[in-house]
Amino acid sequence: MSTSALNARAGLKRDRVRDYLLDLIGDKRPGEAIPSERDLCRELGVSRPTLRAAIDDLERQGMLVREHGRGTFIGPRKVTQQLAATATSSFYAPPADGHWLSRVLEFESAPAGARLAHRLQVSPADPVLRVVRLRVVDDEPMAIERIHLPHALVSGLTPPDMESGSFYQLLRARFGVDVRTAIQTIEPTVTDETEADLLGVPQYAPALLFERTTRDAAGRVVELTRSIYRGDRYRITSELHFDADSG
Repeated sequence: MSTSALNARAGLKRDRVRDYLLDLIGDKRPGEAIPSERDLCRELGVSRPTLRAAIDDLERQGMLVREHGRGTFIGPRKVTQQLAATATSSFYAPPADGHWLSRVLEFESAPAGARLAHRLQVSPADPVLRVVRLRVVDDEPMAIERIHLPHALVSGLTPPDMESGSFYQLLRARFGVDVRTAIQTIEPTVTDETEADLLGVPQYAPALLFERTTRDAAGRVVELTRSIYRGDRYRITSELHFDADSG
């Protein structure tokens, strides 16, 4: 049998083992142990290296957790943000899972400068409020948000205002800023040293980079946000609608 055929066969075995482990994960609660490697190899009829390759893959994704001398356990559940398409093909973003709080790391105002002025559609001399906060879900660090706001829109905003509750609801209720639309991009990245320390993950851990430009009902840019979310604990799900022209 050729080398390529052997590699393909080994890959299919790993896929079968991975599918079995995913079913096992779906049937158990976070923190529960999975069977020993010896028992799994016997159950699946595969070698220890094949099994370990599949477990390593799921461990990197945060779905399994190895504890030396104790075994392998189901990882903590992922926080899910669901996006649902509307009739206009835009997306509605309901609140994500879990109880969210924030720790404000930076809160300062400074002139916008040329780059921010262009993106926020303000004068370079206009003050812009920069807020950096660590987002915590169910007592676990989940994301780092770097937010820029035209200071004139949020005069009187204080750090405690950014620690709990919905920020967009606060903008509507206190400042009369009716947030309506946003352009958001999501792409894979890895954590740098500072981000890894704040999020409690290894340096260069997989992460998701969100960049969002938000506008109010009048079309004004009211927010620029750049956020880093843990790749092992956060996921996006989307509801899709298809028509006759869909691919």
